[in-house]
Amino acid sequence: MDETIAPRRWQSSSVLYGCDYNPEQWSRDIWDVDVALMREAGIRLVAINIFGWSTLEPRPGEYDFEGLDAIIELLHANGIAVNLGTGTSSPPAWLTTRNPEILPVLADGTTRWPGGRQAWCPSSPVFRAEAFGLVAKVAERYAAHPGVALWHVSNELGCHNALCYCDVSAAAFRRWLETRYRTIDALNDAWGTSFWSQRYGAWEEILPPRATLSAGNPGQRLDFARFSSDELLDYYRGEADILRAASSAPVTTNFMVTAHIRSQDYWQWASDMDVIANDHYLDSRLPHPTSELSFAADLTRGLAAGEPWMLMESSTGAVSWQPRNLAKAPGQMLRNSLTHVARGADAVCFFQWRASRQGAEKFHSALLPHAGIDSTAWRETLELGAALEAITEVAGSRVDASVALVFSWQSWWATEGDSQPSSDVRYLDEVHAAYEALRASGVTVDVVAPGSDLSGYRVVVVPCLYLVSDDAASSISAFVAAGGTALVTYFSGVTDESDRIRMDPTGATTPGAFSAMLGAWTEEYFPLLPAETRTLSAGSAASRWTEIVRPTTAETVESFVDAAVVGSPAITRNGFGAGVAWYVATALDEPSFATLVARVLAEAGVTGAGDSEFEVVSRSSDAGSWLFAINHSAESRTLDATGTELLTGAVVAGSLTIPAGAVRVVRMTAER
Repeated sequence: MDETIAPRRWQSSSVLYGCDYNPEQWSRDIWDVDVALMREAGIRLVAINIFGWSTLEPRPGEYDFEGLDAIIELLHANGIAVNLGTGTSSPPAWLTTRNPEILPVLADGTTRWPGGRQAWCPSSPVFRAEAFGLVAKVAERYAAHPGVALWHVSNELGCHNALCYCDVSAAAFRRWLETRYRTIDALNDAWGTSFWSQRYGAWEEILPPRATLSAGNPGQRLDFARFSSDELLDYYRGEADILRAASSAPVTTNFMVTAHIRSQDYWQWASDMDVIANDHYLDSRLPHPTSELSFAADLTRGLAAGEPWMLMESSTGAVSWQPRNLAKAPGQMLRNSLTHVARGADAVCFFQWRASRQGAEKFHSALLPHAGIDSTAWRETLELGAALEAITEVAGSRVDASVALVFSWQSWWATEGDSQPSSDVRYLDEVHAAYEALRASGVTVDVVAPGSDLSGYRVVVVPCLYLVSDDAASSISAFVAAGGTALVTYFSGVTDESDRIRMDPTGATTPGAFSAMLGAWTEEYFPLLPAETRTLSAGSAASRWTEIVRPTTAETVESFVDAAVVGSPAITRNGFGAGVAWYVATALDEPSFATLVARVLAEAGVTGAGDSEFEVVSRSSDAGSWLFAINHSAESRTLDATGTELLTGAVVAGSLTIPAGAVRVVRMTAER
């Protein structure tokens, strides 16, 4: 087709149950068994051809679609929709053998070889030509197939190859910089290249931030991270354009909003997706894995601008890539899955359908485990299918929230750059700490980008927003001036978008993007050693970070009582316009942070129904409202509610008891 077909947004009239399937790993006689079991479990969407390149194109220019034809027909005949991958996520051996220049190069100049996955440079024109050629063949063959409900571009773009430092990437980086800055003088100004004689006289002198003998240039590193995210987005657009020219089915790729991937600025990617899809796996390395799951779901909903989204991948139990891959306890898969649904997911999908016998992920859990259908895992697969069917009416509704948390991938990159006051300050840890404090108060949180419209919220939390633009800082100040409440934590508003310290050389204004709103500014940082702690005047405990804070109009709520910062404010509160801005100049311990957040919320008139172990989330639409109650604790909990509980069919008249480890979903009856 010559004319681009307008894409349609993905939407579902039910909560879909889905999975990845890799039929190329199994003999044909297994396919019929698998599809029959999928139907029994309630599977309605299956992702295929995710890693299909070497099967579809076993030799250059020779294509074999017979197997893919057969599995698509089998799924479609059984009423199961297809999420069709383009097959481009990992190149076949013949391509990397014939064109080794497509392989990614690390900052130290060493090449990464085939044998794993994503062994390709995002800037490589050779790789793009070959990959786009395959996409065109797949699109041409299946664009009109009624079974294809969704296109799946590549897979987890940037999971392993986001940063490539080869000469091809260097040339692409220079083109990106020239587009961004227009003149070499503007780049020199942004990067501060007068420092250490780094000034550039021509674009061709610039390299990626390859390994150096000393600390590198922070502006260069930050821009290379931006470029790398944009380069992969550009690659996505190349595949998506081919698919949209051939088909009206929606197009997406699976994001990785999770605790260990930070290479893409998904705020910049979101508008290119016909549906936001995320892969999330419980991370047992974290102090609060369940809290991180909820945060990731809320952030994914933020990327979807509040619209329903897809959980494209998750696990029934253990994964295969953590140091200790823990299985999930009975009931945990249901709780995890319905937490995603409570926070806006209208599809719950798993990697994968049948557990692999071979390869790097052979110990990764699956809906159909190695143990087969006579297993606890399979019975939980059936249980989840029944639960999703029972709550299918919530599809299309939106999550209700009155609190926002500002999150920035670019601030994450900059905060953890070289030569900061403390390498112990980890951006995501600070974000998670703020989120956990909010969760302890039982409130639902929208995670929003810097500069977002905040007018619909009553409280906004700004954790460790080290790098912030003028416009983004102004949006927070305007929110407070209009009557909102903001809670800002330490090391926030320090630099502008070029990572330049915010200061007025004339001394006419105080440092920091938020100093006027906070009614205070920071004179000096005093980071702590790993074992050090500090006590605050009202008994709060803190670690990691302290500051000398200079109030201008703010009142001191708590102050430091020991060491170099004795007497300096640690927590301040400032009336600003019609609102209030709080500042926390240290890393409070978990109980102290929870106590402070509870105070801030109560003062702003915001209340929650749950706590850290008992999540209560509301979804609503014109058709009604639904209350999700997820009990992670070992004790039963009671909740005020009136309506019908969908999982059990019970009538709820004023009060509902949720057993330990259980989930309940109530269709609320409107109050008269």
